[in-house]
Amino acid sequence: MSAANPYASHLAGKDPLEVIAATPGQLASFVRMLGPERVEKKPAPGKWSAREIVCHLADCEVVFSYRLRQTLAQDNHVIQPFDQDKWAATYGAYDAPAALAVFSALRRWNLSLIHAAPAEAFSKRVTHPERGELTFKTLVETMGGHDLNHVKQLEAIAGRQ
Repeated sequence: MSAANPYASHLAGKDPLEVIAATPGQLASFVRMLGPERVEKKPAPGKWSAREIVCHLADCEVVFSYRLRQTLAQDNHVIQPFDQDKWAATYGAYDAPAALAVFSALRRWNLSLIHAAPAEAFSKRVTHPERGELTFKTLVETMGGHDLNHVKQLEAIAGRQ
């Protein structure tokens, strides 16, 4: 596992662009399949429900949106980390369809940005205070690995009765 991308092992050779393009549809399928009651059920004490996972992914897409743009716009940008558990304290205010809509819209926007970026942009450097020096490409790969990590959690939730 790379310190720069703690989710690298989840990619396992998959194309991160294909992964991130597929995630909105996968999330929509889980939300639909689980329905309004099961989407709220926590798999274990202290674990997020499917709704909370989708809320987290929506929050992360906000963060990735900013990080991608700052990396392209600034030289030597330093990423601001965030405490996901403190952000999760607000998730009771959001329903799964709203979180899915935010995630999906931002993901489309981010994919447009990524696809429009010139090849040299993927080697543009940025610093994460906890993970060290990264590149734009690493950010995209992190998005893909992070998606797969949470899709796996949703698969486990969906597999439970």
